[in-house]
Amino acid sequence: MSKWFVFLMPVIACAADVAQIANDASVRAALEIVKRNEPEILTEQRRFCEIAAPPFAEQKRGLEFERIFKALGLKNVRIDAEGNVIGERPGKSARPNLLLAAHLDTVFGPEVDVHNKTTGTITKGPGIADDCRGLATLIGVIRALDEAKVETPGTITFAANVGEEGLGDLRGVKHLFDVSLKGKIDNFISIDGTGLHVTRIGVGSYRYKVTFSGPGGHSFGSFGNANPIHAMGRAIAKISDFQVTAAPKVTFNVGRIGGGTSVNSIAYESWAEVDMRSSDAASLKAIDQKFKAAVQLALSEENERWKNKGKIAVEIKLLGYRPAGETPESAAIVQTAKAVGKALGYEVRLGEGSTDSNYPMSFKAPAITIGGGGTGTGAHSLDEAFDSTDSWKGTQRALLLAVALVQ
Repeated sequence: MSKWFVFLMPVIACAADVAQIANDASVRAALEIVKRNEPEILTEQRRFCEIAAPPFAEQKRGLEFERIFKALGLKNVRIDAEGNVIGERPGKSARPNLLLAAHLDTVFGPEVDVHNKTTGTITKGPGIADDCRGLATLIGVIRALDEAKVETPGTITFAANVGEEGLGDLRGVKHLFDVSLKGKIDNFISIDGTGLHVTRIGVGSYRYKVTFSGPGGHSFGSFGNANPIHAMGRAIAKISDFQVTAAPKVTFNVGRIGGGTSVNSIAYESWAEVDMRSSDAASLKAIDQKFKAAVQLALSEENERWKNKGKIAVEIKLLGYRPAGETPESAAIVQTAKAVGKALGYEVRLGEGSTDSNYPMSFKAPAITIGGGGTGTGAHSLDEAFDSTDSWKGTQRALLLAVALVQ
């Protein structure tokens, strides 16, 4: 068992028990309040998205969530050293403690216009689905629990966390587990994106920046010097020829390249950014080793080609690492999520993805990621859109699941 995680109490895993919880008068009232409040929650969702939260610059949106958490009556509201906003809804006991989170950050830089536009049930705007829907669902759960005066045996801790996207490298959730809430989390749920899916498998990834460098020189006068761009070409060709498995799924991608001074110059530098992914930890490690060997071989070949004249070097810099992980389908948290779906009248679809849950999954803590309802399209693009048709179902699911996991 992980040193980070101590599971102290059993959770509800029986459909009959979840149905009984759903029929409790206060919980039933909360579920109705969710549906009634949805128009207001959608307004909040659009408002959140017009507070820019670029990678590593989530502070402004975080301060707004600190204000809202306090206004909604959460206890011990604070912003931790990493920028996560945390608030507690105490139960009759401190444990079991569920951490229910959604991420503040987006993939969009500070230059992107984050205003959105709504036509009918469709809102278009950067980040409106990922993860402004998750943030709105978080607020919808808090409001409904408060209005219905739901009392829980255990405690629900809410967090609007930083660093889920891109090079954020899960820094927010890592800090929550390792520092801010270390040893205090019994179950973890991330609300990320849209729909009613449940992610129980964490797709891990390695991200690198590879830089070849050398003296460079004039394309005619210094001809014969090893060329960093040619070396990069060799490396990319080797990577592109990797043979990978479909089950477990393994992927690789060279996403960006750059370097060089002019058409008539031997470059002094060439760089590329590489992404590799798998939900299987051993397969991820294997392709990582294969990638590093390919880069070193490309270096050797380029230097040998020119008999080490104008010899070049290479740097492989780790940009991000998301550990692969899995919460078994037999785990209580997954069974509870399936029982909640049944109680609300739908079958739960289990899947895989790369989310904040990767980190706790990697050391076997009970963790899943759920969608916040509605339908999203164009994630991570300027054409991102959210369809709010029946989006309240996502908030209902999150609320009932949260209550069931703190029994």
